Amino acid sequence: MSCGIAIAAALLFSDPNVALAAAQPPAVAGAPISVAAEPMFIDIVTRSTELKALVDSWSGTPVDFEGFKVRAAELSAMDMQAHLILKARGTDGDLKCILRGISEDIPVKVAAVETAADDAARATALSELSYLLNDNVEVITSPPQPDAQSGVPTN
Repeated sequence: MSCGIAIAAALLFSDPNVALAAAQPPAVAGAPISVAAEPMFIDIVTRSTELKALVDSWSGTPVDFEGFKVRAAELSAMDMQAHLILKARGTDGDLKCILRGISEDIPVKVAAVETAADDAARATALSELSYLLNDNVEVITSPPQPDAQSGVPTN
C-alpha cells in the first residue's frame, strides 16, 4: 500500500491541475461555488467514473486489483488535495468536508474488497465502493444548493 501512496503523491506533485486549482481566488462570501468546470475537479470526476465502471464490471474476484488499488490511491490523494485547496480558498460549504471523507473512505472500501471472506462479502464491498465512487462524481457535478436556514450556498 505504501508504494501506491508514494506513486499518488508523486503524481499529485507533478499534476498541473493541482497548481491550477490552488491558484483560484478565495471564495466570495455568499456566492455560489461550483468547481465542476475546473481541470482538477474534472480529472477527479473522470477518474471516479472510470473506476466505478471497472468496479461495476467485476463479478466474483476483481481483475487487475493491484493496478486498481494504485489508481484508487491516486484518486484518494486527489480528493484530499481538493479538500485542502477548497479549505485554503475559504469555502464554507460541505464539499470540502465531503471530499475529505471520500478520500479517507476510498482506502477503507478498497481494503474491504481485498479482504472479503467470501463472494457475498466481496459483492457487498464492491457495491459500497461503487456507491462511494458515484458519490465522488455527484458531489462535484451537482450545482451548489443554498443552505436551508441562511440561503447561502453550501458547496
